[in-house]
Amino acid sequence: MPKFDDKGLLCAVVVDHASRAVLMVAFMDAEALAATRATGLAHFHSRSRGKLWQKGESSGHVLEVEEILVDCDQDALVLSCRPAGPTCHTGAPSCFYRRLEGDVLQPVKT
Repeated sequence: MPKFDDKGLLCAVVVDHASRAVLMVAFMDAEALAATRATGLAHFHSRSRGKLWQKGESSGHVLEVEEILVDCDQDALVLSCRPAGPTCHTGAPSCFYRRLEGDVLQPVKT
């Protein structure tokens, strides 16, 4: 089973189930993992708000979880998901829509 850190969290990397593109990174606690497993929809722990949140609860852009992978140290997860719309709160398909080139952030061309 996953091993949570001293704050009760672990890192969760979300990838697109079809393309394998990295969509976002968030944190999960035991409650978020349990809610994700129970509903099939990605839930996370908001460190800033200190509470559980379901991805897409206000936008409708939920993440349907197809598979949960656990790394060798059991302290990080990869959620393979089918997104129902853009994943990033900016409206971008992925939160990783910029690349670092020198000292400048440049948009990723899709």
